[in-house]
Amino acid sequence: MIVLTTPGPGRASARFVHGASRRGRLRWTLASRIFALQLAVVTLVVVASAAAVVWQVRTDTRRDTTAIVSDVALGLAASPDVRAGLSVPGATTDPAQAGVRAGVAAHAEDVRRATGTDFVTVMDTARTRWSHPDPAQIGGTFLGHAEEALAGGRVVETYTGTLGPSVRAVVPVRAAGTSATTGPVVGAVAVGVTTRSVTRELTAQLPVLLGAVALALVLSVLGSLALSRWVRRRTHGMEPADLTRAWEVNDAVLHSLREGLVVLDPAGRVQVVNDEARRLLPGGEDGVVLPPAVRRLVEAGEEVADDLQVTDDRVLLVNHTTAQWEGRQVGTVLTLRDHTELQALTRDLDAVRGLADALRSQAHEAANRLHVVVTLVEQGRDAEAVRFATAELTEAQQLTDLVVADVADPAVAALLIGKSAQAAERGVELEVEPGTSLAADLLPARDLVTVLGNLLDNAVEAALAGDAPRWVRVLIAAADGAVQLRVTDSGPGLPAAGLERAMRRGWSRKEQVLTRDGAHGHGLGLALVGQVVRRHGGRVEVVEPVTVDDGGGTIVVTLPVVDLPMEAPAVRPAAAGAPT
Repeated sequence: MIVLTTPGPGRASARFVHGASRRGRLRWTLASRIFALQLAVVTLVVVASAAAVVWQVRTDTRRDTTAIVSDVALGLAASPDVRAGLSVPGATTDPAQAGVRAGVAAHAEDVRRATGTDFVTVMDTARTRWSHPDPAQIGGTFLGHAEEALAGGRVVETYTGTLGPSVRAVVPVRAAGTSATTGPVVGAVAVGVTTRSVTRELTAQLPVLLGAVALALVLSVLGSLALSRWVRRRTHGMEPADLTRAWEVNDAVLHSLREGLVVLDPAGRVQVVNDEARRLLPGGEDGVVLPPAVRRLVEAGEEVADDLQVTDDRVLLVNHTTAQWEGRQVGTVLTLRDHTELQALTRDLDAVRGLADALRSQAHEAANRLHVVVTLVEQGRDAEAVRFATAELTEAQQLTDLVVADVADPAVAALLIGKSAQAAERGVELEVEPGTSLAADLLPARDLVTVLGNLLDNAVEAALAGDAPRWVRVLIAAADGAVQLRVTDSGPGLPAAGLERAMRRGWSRKEQVLTRDGAHGHGLGLALVGQVVRRHGGRVEVVEPVTVDDGGGTIVVTLPVVDLPMEAPAVRPAAAGAPT
């Protein structure tokens, strides 16, 4: 569950309560379970590895023992003394040959002691022992499988003899003076090592092996303990169920927020994006691309609240806050609200209010003029009354006739008439230049109203900042596949080099910076013009004045139009220095 706490005045924080229902009784934590599981796995692996190593050492020891007894047996069977002794006729039964047998036995015993084997037995073809570590066994019959060796082969086996179980090799002995491999067999040599000796050798290696196993187990336990503590720190002591609930709550909150939410890491990389932010910002399914205006705000590192930012297609209300945890910065949080429609409605409302004020003023003026006409009639000066009324009607009707005749788009025509009345109310003459012509449905009416309305508002403000006479001229023409809007004013003008700065949100001719709540809209007009221009792939230019008639300068907006006829309408030549 989420609990809101208030650590201090004006501040609030959220914490996730976990494990409250399980307090007071012993329970397995995530870290302890990981530790126990790792300990069990490590113990099993270490024990299994130790058993495998013991088995491997035992196997290697037996293999090495087998190789040793085989080599010793082959070497002794090839000895000239052994071959010569076994080749003496009747050496086994003739008492006179006892010295021969004793010499062979002594030689075999020397070899046994030198090689460290447990027994070396030399036998004749009747399997009668000529040598043995136990003198009492000499003259007895060899115990084991020697038939294959006496037939010229070789025997390697584990057999229980007079000394107990042993690993032994039995090889044939060829007659002296014949081939050591193909001569007649005159006896055999058996060399063996008891299994007790093999076990002693294996046991001698166990301390090192067990020490390595114990060290591996201790290191594994310490590693598991360190890992469990790391998990506890990384999860802030939360259990799997708590983590699941936290994820579910966070996911539900992200999807239900009506504001766009973007979380960035300290390097400025996007980490978390909710559905509303994906709708407001461009980008793919795996993330979003912050518009340049918002990116500059993030890179500046300034915390702002309710800051208006203009993107290519939207007006966003942005909040930027630094996120911290235990005194260190872990990222930044952006919240976004879509104010595009609200700004459009606000501009429309301002236009209606301005028009209403102008109509109210005109009504007041009309009442005054009506009083003049009535007074002239009462004085019997009917001809003068008619001339006065007719002149006023002609002057008011000229602009209406010109705009309605040449501007087929009703929204643009109404805007021109309304702005003319507003400008006149403020002491600025707004002139729609001859040659103004605009067919209907060339471009969206809202976009044309946004561009033209903001240009006219800025031009009126600029004219008021200049000296009298104060005037604004506007020309609208459709030619060469585009609609071109030219607005010239008598004000101090805008340098061409300052156009880029002027198109940013926050600039105005009055040098007023837009307040955080967007009061009065100062600094937003030209940014909205730039938004429309970028969306249509058009361009904005500043034509600096060349003559006095050019006023303070001209702003020209060109918006491409699909399927617009290429022939140009008949318009009067542009003023000197204006773009063609």
